[in-house]
Amino acid sequence: MAANNYHDEEVLGKAYDARLMKRLLRYVKPYRWVVAAAVATLLLVSFFQIYIGFITREGIDGYVLTGDRGGLMMVALKYLAVIVVVFGLTLLQVILTAWLGQKVQHDIRVQVFGHLQKLHLGFFDKNPVGRLVTRVTNDINTLNEMFSSGVVAIIGDIFMLVFIVGALLYLNWQLALITFISVPILVVVTFFFRARARDAYRMVRLKLARLNAFIQEHVTGMSLVQLFTREKDVFDRFDKINTDLRTQHFRSVTYYAVFYPTVELIGALSVGLLLYFGGVRIGDASLTFGELVAFMYLVELFFRPIRDLSEKYNILQASMASSERIFNLIDTKPAIVNNESVQKATAYSGRIEFDKLWFAYEDEKWVLRDVSFSVEPGEKVAVVGATGAGKTSLISLLYRFYDYQKGSIRIDGVDIKDLPVEELRRHLGLVMQDVFLFQGDYASNVRLRSKEITDEMVRKALHRVGFDRFLDELSDSIHTPVIERGATLSTGQKQLLSFARALAFDPDILVLDEATSSVDTETERLIQKALTELLAERTSIIIAHRLSTIERADKILVLHHGQLREMGRHKELLAKKGIYYRLHQMQFKSQIAEPQPVSNK
Repeated sequence: MAANNYHDEEVLGKAYDARLMKRLLRYVKPYRWVVAAAVATLLLVSFFQIYIGFITREGIDGYVLTGDRGGLMMVALKYLAVIVVVFGLTLLQVILTAWLGQKVQHDIRVQVFGHLQKLHLGFFDKNPVGRLVTRVTNDINTLNEMFSSGVVAIIGDIFMLVFIVGALLYLNWQLALITFISVPILVVVTFFFRARARDAYRMVRLKLARLNAFIQEHVTGMSLVQLFTREKDVFDRFDKINTDLRTQHFRSVTYYAVFYPTVELIGALSVGLLLYFGGVRIGDASLTFGELVAFMYLVELFFRPIRDLSEKYNILQASMASSERIFNLIDTKPAIVNNESVQKATAYSGRIEFDKLWFAYEDEKWVLRDVSFSVEPGEKVAVVGATGAGKTSLISLLYRFYDYQKGSIRIDGVDIKDLPVEELRRHLGLVMQDVFLFQGDYASNVRLRSKEITDEMVRKALHRVGFDRFLDELSDSIHTPVIERGATLSTGQKQLLSFARALAFDPDILVLDEATSSVDTETERLIQKALTELLAERTSIIIAHRLSTIERADKILVLHHGQLREMGRHKELLAKKGIYYRLHQMQFKSQIAEPQPVSNK
């Protein structure tokens, strides 16, 4: 697969982007006292760690070399007290930064998911689900790492270096200058490592994105893989992608394995120089032994934040890339929004008008052309046509999943664009062919977490559609668990559940989109009985490939290439011997030629 398919995942961007950081800091603003407290604890930790060097000098020069055991005991207790304080402050700093990271992560994730729910279906048509899940999970987790281990820690490292440089110059400026000789070498080594590590890190992310995409695709399509016995071929391709990922990980590890010992080597050379020149100065009495030990301790502290620099760099770089992807998603404007002056209908009689409707998913590739018809209150209208005729698009426009370009759709004389989207959809019920069930139980899948629908209302709805015959076989009745997507249920059972869901919400207008296709004959009889209950005294639009399900409709609309070509009752349309007649004949012949479908279970 081409690398550019994973462009969003492989781009790392700059290690610091002021524009992105400014937006990120808005999420930190409500918790600025936590940031202040975390920085303050880091400064105190830096101060006390440096102070340990001075305590060491005091103990050696003042008491070890003079043999003063009482004074040495006091210094040892002071040393222990400082260690305990450093431990407590470090623990507090870790808790504060972790709390900050989790809070910011929670706030951003809530905003992103809430924003996703406002985007229209066209957005999800163009953006893979896996990529959106990555935005809400992995990318936001990366930001958590930045706030908990990145920004605050970098501030602490900077202050630590400043304090150490000051302490080294205070102790002995000549030895300090000798120590600083290694700094240019460290800078060169760090920049060399950064350039190579950046490329290695980018390739790891790219290979990981490919592996995740491959696994998701083939686990989802496992039935097809096994049906055509492609297991070995798929495994070989997986092994190759996985090997590529392992190779890039090894490459990344190699750079780290070289970088850290190199920094240690430079630090060891600095210590060697200190030992030599320090020993010389001890010999001519211009330096004490305690000062040399304290100096070596501070030099070790000096190299510690430099060793951590590469890790902080990668965290910042990944965070900037993740934040850019997250903000691009947040900045995507919802295409379906309420007009400034919306009208709130007090009641719905159920009259629907499609007036000279034109619609295209992109540019002017019209899916619907000049479609006009009306549905009277309580009327049952069926929509038929070949695949691609525009039937489902018609329903999507009624629900405002998309907005039409020309014409209008009116309910009780009010254009649906002038109604609040939430209000519009609350009065519409939709039963689709591909019924989606959530993980939970039967009751939660009927009520969809609505607090207004009680268990008794759920049972009544299931009884009205005939699903109670299946409840007797369940261990916990309506509270029996349903696994992901209802994998253990037959197609017919899922459709009956969707009918019960529609009954429980009791919509004024009901739409059935291919809701009775792909089921066995016995289940279809059950569904037809449930349909009678569902459609009673309710304005309904029925889309179906099986013409037998719509023969008793009050009106049948025939769509062909996006245009309304015929309209009338079943017998009237058959008498015309037009498009509907040909559809009926083709389906009638296929039903004679083909055996009846068997049960899905």
